Amino acid sequence: MDRRAIGFMDSGVGGLTVVKEALHQLPNENVIFLGDEARLPYGEKSPKEIKKFALQISRFLVNKGIKTLVIACNTATAHALKLLQHNLDIPVIGVIYPGSLTAVRSSKGRRIGIIATNGTIKSKAYEKTIKSISDDTTLFGLGCPRFIPMVEAGKDKSEEDQKIVNHDLLPIKKDNVDTLIMGCTHYPIMRNLIQNAVGFNVHLVDPGVAVIDDLKKVLKDNDLINSSLNKSKLEFYTTGSVHEFKHVAEEWLNLSIEVKHISISTLEEA
Repeated sequence: MDRRAIGFMDSGVGGLTVVKEALHQLPNENVIFLGDEARLPYGEKSPKEIKKFALQISRFLVNKGIKTLVIACNTATAHALKLLQHNLDIPVIGVIYPGSLTAVRSSKGRRIGIIATNGTIKSKAYEKTIKSISDDTTLFGLGCPRFIPMVEAGKDKSEEDQKIVNHDLLPIKKDNVDTLIMGCTHYPIMRNLIQNAVGFNVHLVDPGVAVIDDLKKVLKDNDLINSSLNKSKLEFYTTGSVHEFKHVAEEWLNLSIEVKHISISTLEEA
């Protein structure tokens, strides 16, 4: 039995979609999450910057004693997964491969769309991964940079929010995809808006849900499962506004949580 926490990192609150699924499927596991809201969106940063941020956050979490790390951010996965796997002495899991595999298995017409940050789309990480799984798939990528600020501000419910999503997703709707990967962990928070925009004949794939299957396998294969019946201990950190993070996080997780602020300078010293 290993009672150490699982670490989760993201550019903001979006990674909580992964944490929510982890708490559902792995209720005995302890969790430490860090959202780097002060430096989001990662999708507009250079690969060099993203790698630097990812290393800083991972070192902070490792110093907290985590037993494995989930990169709950598509852009960070695209640019920093291999770097962290090489530099850390614990298992590191990203969200792109699990999401890609689920999409390929779900798509009947082999027309798969990917909506993500501009950084993830430009990296072509999903395209390369999906083609390695199924080379007869037609892919359509679309950057949706307005979605992350909407989620961070809690703007994911109104008619006006729906109009914005409808407008931004019109190109992918015209591509007539049958499966759509929500290639940013923020996007499942606005899942209803996205589904309304593309139509209910399109199957939405949440890589954050898919990655938990990988996480469970890693924990089992490395004898890291926490079989304790004690209530999970949850720690949440943000580099941004504690109040704003707490508001969105509690609504999404349906939990009352404590959130601590962590400064950029502290991460730089980690």
